[in-house]
Amino acid sequence: MSDETPEAPRKLTPEEEKARKRRNVAIFWSLIGFIVLIFLVTLQRLSSNIAAGG
Repeated sequence: MSDETPEAPRKLTPEEEKARKRRNVAIFWSLIGFIVLIFLVTLQRLSSNIAAGG
């Protein structure tokens, strides 16, 4: 094992904080879009199965 102590995380600059926030918002909306897509595909498949009598 190493005797070195881990470094403390450095303070982000305001520009880095803004970039992180924009990245987090983009990830959030991407996930929401994916969830909506899966939901719509599931609804379409269920409705086609019901219409087919299954």
